Amino acid sequence: MSKQKVLIVTQEMDPYTALNDISTTVRALAPHLQKNKMEIRVLMPRYGTINERRHRLHEVVRLSGMNIIVDDNDYPLIIKVASLAEKSVRMQVYFLDNEDFFKRKFIHHDKEGKPFEDNADRTAFFCKGVIETVKKFGWPPDIIACHGWMTSLIPFYLRTAYSTEPLFENSKIVYSLYQQGAEDHIDADFAMKASINALSEEDLAPFMNGDTPDLHAGAIKYSDAVIKGTPELNEHNTALIANLDIPVLDVQGEEAPAASLEFYHSLLEEEVAK
Repeated sequence: MSKQKVLIVTQEMDPYTALNDISTTVRALAPHLQKNKMEIRVLMPRYGTINERRHRLHEVVRLSGMNIIVDDNDYPLIIKVASLAEKSVRMQVYFLDNEDFFKRKFIHHDKEGKPFEDNADRTAFFCKGVIETVKKFGWPPDIIACHGWMTSLIPFYLRTAYSTEPLFENSKIVYSLYQQGAEDHIDADFAMKASINALSEEDLAPFMNGDTPDLHAGAIKYSDAVIKGTPELNEHNTALIANLDIPVLDVQGEEAPAASLEFYHSLLEEEVAK
């Protein structure tokens, strides 16, 4: 029997970015899945804060060279990879790079703490780039695990613009909800920037709360399951998962990797039973 495949898409991961709920969760989850006979691939942005020499990143020429359209402009996508050793496990982490979007010394804010004006463009570029890169892999994931608001468009794109793509037809999308949201990072023109193919701003209505972007809400609407990644959520985010008709896992910390593995298995068993 072939190994079950888990695609981990994250906006942050230790040791490449600062320690927080997202980066530490993904760092613990990825090797645990691999140790337990799952085939994994991790994709994240190649921020300018990541030292390529220290972490031994190198370009994957066969995957690079695509252009990703954002707001009617073409941006080249460069794919880099690094090996990350964790005890007895060695993992491959793939980085999506573009000089316009990621070659800067801060992740989401400038040195004065102001959000980058192009965070909506960066999010759309990253999410589209992930999907196109996995298509180049020719690697059909059983589970697509999304971590962080920068991954929030992936469930939407897969269930709409890419709904007829055979590679993803059996994939289960699991969105991990963290307290860190996009409210302070994304401008109100997000819907216009995030549109793709024949989709309109109206199609992105679930991602807006009035004039304010609500990326968590949109991601959850198009996901098959949700994991509560932060112990304490604010009132709004708590309400998002209060009465869902999809599975929700509430676990964090040291128990999260094992619980997530079991959660993934249960989702895949449900699919087989249908």
